Amino acid sequence: MDTPIAVTIPDAVRLSGCSRSALYEALKRGDLTARKAGRRTLISFSDLEAYLASLPTYQAGA
Repeated sequence: MDTPIAVTIPDAVRLSGCSRSALYEALKRGDLTARKAGRRTLISFSDLEAYLASLPTYQAGA
């Protein structure tokens, strides 16, 4: 499977495991960027990967 250049919000939810509202909150905070193509909101796949990589790591017992 080829890596997409950009994904829609529903695809970003499916690929990332984050909730739709969490992604919109990240967009609102500026932690994640998106582009509009007509009515569609598209997130660059590389931006989605960078956002996920920027999240804090899991600390057991913390």
